[in-house]
Amino acid sequence: MKKLLFVPALMFALVACQSGAEKSGAESTDTTAAVQEEVPILALAYFGSEITDEGAIEVNEAPVQLGEMDSVDLKVVGRIEKVCQVKGCWMTMGYGEGESMHVSFRDYGFFVPKNIDGKDAVIDGTLYMETTSIEDLKHYAEDEGLTEDEIAMITEPETRLTFVADGVIVKDYNVEVGSADEDEQNIEEEEHDHSDHD
Repeated sequence: MKKLLFVPALMFALVACQSGAEKSGAESTDTTAAVQEEVPILALAYFGSEITDEGAIEVNEAPVQLGEMDSVDLKVVGRIEKVCQVKGCWMTMGYGEGESMHVSFRDYGFFVPKNIDGKDAVIDGTLYMETTSIEDLKHYAEDEGLTEDEIAMITEPETRLTFVADGVIVKDYNVEVGSADEDEQNIEEEEHDHSDHD
């Protein structure tokens, strides 16, 4: 009789332990999920061709990669300094000591939001040196929102590092479909044309 009572008791204990283990596992999973939800996810915005950040070099290394060549295809990561305030059809990235690289977009096929200055970005495209005319420099200065006096101070052409991007990733930035940022990229496309200023 004692043996018969022992078997059900043993089975009850095993079922109770298994149930407790499952509950503990569920609680552990819930805790893990909660911890994962607390980790901030960096928003990324993509413009132009779809690219990744794999193989990107720091913008400071770009001049070295160009060397004495006429041009070189590169993927670069750096901080955006300025953006065209008319349409977002160009931007600049700082490198070295107070130097800036001018970035335009291949065939003006896409633009970027005007409020991304200070954001880190990855750009994939072609790097080269270009001499920009006084007329074009003044045009870019107008886009930047400089005053007439500041624009009048531009009296010489400038040879500078130039990048034509096929694709751009802007970090820590999110563009919602149907947002003002997206709409702005489609407004006045024909009115503000830089195709003659490459």
